[in-house]
Amino acid sequence: MRPECLYPLFAPVTALPGVGPRMAPLIEKLAGGHVVDLLWHHPHALVDRRFSPKLRDAPPGRVVTLHLQVERHEPSATPRRPYRVLCVDDTGRLTLVFFHAKVEWLEKALPVGAERVVSGVVEHFNGEMQMTHPDYILPPERLAEAMTIEPVYPLTSGLPPKVLVKATKNAVERAPQLPEWIEPGLFGRHRWPSWRDAVASLHNPIDEAELSPASPARQRLAYDELLANQLALGLVRMRLRQAAGRPIKGDGRLRQAIIAALPYRLTGAQQRSLAEIDADMAARLRMLRLLQGDVGAGKTVVALLAMATAVEAGMQAALMAPTEILARQHLATLEALAAPAGLNIGLLTGRDKGKGRQRLLDRLAAGEIDLLVGTHALFQEGVAFRDLGLAVIDEQHRFGVHQRLDLAAKGRAVDMLVMTATPIPRTLMLTAYGDMDVSRLDEKPPGRQPIDTRVLPLARLHEVVGGVARAIAGGARVYWVCPLVEESEKIDLAAAEERYRELAGLLGPRVGLVHGRMKGPAKDAVMNTFAEGGLDLLVATTVIEVGVDVAAATVMVIEHAERFGLAQLHQLRGRIGRGERPSRCLLLYGAPLSENARARLNILRDSEDGFRIAEEDLKLRGAGELLGTRQSGLPEFRLADLAVHGDLLAAARDDARLILDTDPDLQSPRGQALRTLLYLFERDAVVKTLRSG
Repeated sequence: MRPECLYPLFAPVTALPGVGPRMAPLIEKLAGGHVVDLLWHHPHALVDRRFSPKLRDAPPGRVVTLHLQVERHEPSATPRRPYRVLCVDDTGRLTLVFFHAKVEWLEKALPVGAERVVSGVVEHFNGEMQMTHPDYILPPERLAEAMTIEPVYPLTSGLPPKVLVKATKNAVERAPQLPEWIEPGLFGRHRWPSWRDAVASLHNPIDEAELSPASPARQRLAYDELLANQLALGLVRMRLRQAAGRPIKGDGRLRQAIIAALPYRLTGAQQRSLAEIDADMAARLRMLRLLQGDVGAGKTVVALLAMATAVEAGMQAALMAPTEILARQHLATLEALAAPAGLNIGLLTGRDKGKGRQRLLDRLAAGEIDLLVGTHALFQEGVAFRDLGLAVIDEQHRFGVHQRLDLAAKGRAVDMLVMTATPIPRTLMLTAYGDMDVSRLDEKPPGRQPIDTRVLPLARLHEVVGGVARAIAGGARVYWVCPLVEESEKIDLAAAEERYRELAGLLGPRVGLVHGRMKGPAKDAVMNTFAEGGLDLLVATTVIEVGVDVAAATVMVIEHAERFGLAQLHQLRGRIGRGERPSRCLLLYGAPLSENARARLNILRDSEDGFRIAEEDLKLRGAGELLGTRQSGLPEFRLADLAVHGDLLAAARDDARLILDTDPDLQSPRGQALRTLLYLFERDAVVKTLRSG
C-alpha cells in the first residue's frame, strides 16, 4: 500500500483549486494526471517583474511594472481594431492595447482618473509606447502581487500560464515533509536541502543559477530519481535471482539442425553471446541477460538458438515484441529459420479472438506449441504454458519492468533474455538495464552491404523525387519517412498523407502509406504488399523504425532528418542494406540548420557503428533529448539529466547495491524511508515484490 503521507500527492490534478474538467486534460497531457506530476514539471526560465522604472526609462522588449494614472478609454471603431486605454505618469504616456476586449471588465479594472499598477512587456509602435494585454492590472495597494519573480514553465496549446503556475504553487503547498532516505554522509557532503525544501526551491527560483541542473535543489531531486531507478532495478534483479532457477541444458540436436540450414556462418560475436547465454541457462540461478546488437547484427538467430535449447530440455519458449507488425515479422523469420528443426511456432496478438484464440491456448497448455510469438497479449490472464522455460523480450525499452515480471510469472523460474537494437551509451545502460548481464553483438553478419548516406537540403526535394523515380525504374524499392512533429500525431499524419498524395501523383499507383493510427490488419496488408513487391514506394511515419525487414528495399529518404534523434535515424537507416544490392539513405534537412544539428547528421553520414553514434549523440545533446519520449521509451527522467548528473548515477548505483546487500527487505528506518521514495517515483510494482512489510 502507498504510504499515507503520499496520498495528497497522488490525488488527481482536479483536486487543485482552479483545475476543472477543461484544464485537467491539458495538464495531464503536459505533465501527468496526479498532483505529484506537477512537482516534477520544473520551470525553464524566469520573469523578473521587480524592475519598476518611470515611462521615459522603460526599455522596449523588457518586462516592467509601472505605476500609472488612467487618462481615457478609446473603444475600437471596428471589431478588428483593438481597444485602447491611454495612461500617463509624470514622464510620459503609454497605451494599453486589448484585442477582443470585454468593455465592461476594462472599464471596471481601469476607471478613468484612477491610479493603477500594470506589469507586462513595453513595446514601441508607430512612435508610441504601448503594452499589449498586460499580465497584471492592480490597484496601488496590491503592488507587491506584481513585483515578483515568476517561474516560466513549458506549456501546451490551450493551457494559460497563470493556470499552470497557480496549480503548481498549490501542488508544492501539498508536498509533505518526508523521512530522509539519502545516506547521511552523502547528504552532508553535498549540503543538499531536505526533499520538501528542494521541491519548494525548484519551483521558486530567485535567479538563473537556481534554474540550472547543477543547483543544489535540482541535484538533490535528480539523485532521488536516480536512486529510485537503481533501487527498483536492483530489487527486480534480486527477486529474479532469489527464486531458484532451473538448469536448462539441451542435447544440441535442434540447434544443430538450425545452424546447418543457415546460409551463412555465425559471427564471432554471435558465438560468444550464445556461449554466455548457454552458461546462464545451465546455471542454477535464473538468467536475466540483455542481448544488445546493432541493426542487423543477427539477434533473432541467437534468440532462436537459445529457445531451441529450452525446447530440447522439454520446455517451451516465448518471444514478446512491442507491436503487432514486429510480432508477425518475427513469426515469419523464425518459421523460416526453425523449419529444418521441426519446431512448432504459434502467434498470439491482441487481434486474436474467439475459437481460433482458444484453440491456440489449448495447444499451448497441452505443450503442442514449442515457441509462442506475440505482443503484450502473452502475459494476459488465460494464457497458460505447459512449461515455460525461456522468455525473450524484444525491444525491452518499450515494456516496463512490471511487464517483464508478468511474463516471468507465466512459468516456474523462467529464464529471461531481453533484446534491443537501440544502441545505448554506457551511462544509459545503467539506468535501463542495470539489473542485467549484457552480451553485445558488435559484428555484422557477412553479406550486409554498406549504406551510402547523403545529407541534402529540402530545397533539393524535386531532384530527390527524380532520383527516386529512376531508382524505381531500375527495380529498387523505396522507404520515404515523413517528419516527426513533437507531441502531435495528427500533424505527423497530415504530413505523411500530403506527401503520399504528392508522390502517388508523380510516381503512379504503386505508392503505399502506413502510419501509427492505422488499424493492425490495414497496416499489415500495406507492409506485406510492399514486402512482396506489389508497391514500389512506402510512405511511412516512424512505425517502420524497428525490425521491419524487406531485403529488396535499397533506398530510404528521411524528411526533416534534423527532427529525429540520431539513434532513431540509425534505426530507420537499418531497414535498408539487408540484401545483395548497394543501398542509399538520403537525409533531407530544413534550412537553416544549427551547428549542432549539422554535426549530428554528419556523424550519421560518416559512421554505421550504432554504438559510436549513440555515444556521440549523448555528448552533443544530453540524455533527455537523445531519449525523447517518442524516440525510445527508455526510462524517462523528469529531473535527472544524465549528461550533467552522470556522477550522481554512479553514486546512486553504488548506494542501491549497498542498501540491498545490508537491508534487502527495506525494513530498517532508512529502508522504510526508501520504500516511500519508490512509491513517490511510482515504482509500486517493485515494492510489491518485497517479501514483507
